[in-house]
Amino acid sequence: MTTTVRLRGLAKTYDRPVLAGLDLDVAAGSFVSLIGASGTGKSTLLRLVAGLQRADGGDISLDRPEGGKPLVRTMFQEDRLLPWLRAEANIRLGLPRGADVSGLLDAVGLAGRGRAWPSDLSGGQRQRVALARALAHRPALLLLDEPFGALDALTRVRMQLLLEQLWQERGSTVLLVTHDVDEALTLSDRVLVLAGGQIVRDLPVDLPRPRRRDDERIARWRAELLDELLAQEAA
Repeated sequence: MTTTVRLRGLAKTYDRPVLAGLDLDVAAGSFVSLIGASGTGKSTLLRLVAGLQRADGGDISLDRPEGGKPLVRTMFQEDRLLPWLRAEANIRLGLPRGADVSGLLDAVGLAGRGRAWPSDLSGGQRQRVALARALAHRPALLLLDEPFGALDALTRVRMQLLLEQLWQERGSTVLLVTHDVDEALTLSDRVLVLAGGQIVRDLPVDLPRPRRRDDERIARWRAELLDELLAQEAA
């Protein structure tokens, strides 16, 4: 199951305009990343699409090819696991009572750890549980808000590889907010740069998978995007 995302004239203001008539189309089954300087509205856009906040203007359309309302799940930087539930019970939230989640535990590399309490798991393991929980309902749209930002570099790379594998297997549309340019270029079909309440760059990343981080095209795009982000922060 998957869905298209269509934003038209999306607007949101707090003490200042954060999104100012933003338009965006995301194809079904694609992986799109949003980057930009702090405060440019990346997380706000994600929360609006998730229905966690109300826009001040504009339209949000989510359309499944097979019709009906698409299922949306969001994963945050904090794992947000319930500490009084074991790992498997956290994954099972919202599923029918007694649902078997052993396959998901296997998929995220936590076979045999279903009975562990969150406090007994490392940060990377808790994020694996959070990812399994987000995928448990097979969402048509997966929204990721800096999900690996608090992890160490090696664990972050492992989680990126796991996410890419599960996305390819399950086919959800993915919208990722990240400050990590390498993460965006390694995972995404498109990288969008937000500034001034608008998308100021839409970079297609038409490279075969799996991608090499030392690919010369990734290196060139990385330099361009970092220069652009530094210029945003200096403005």
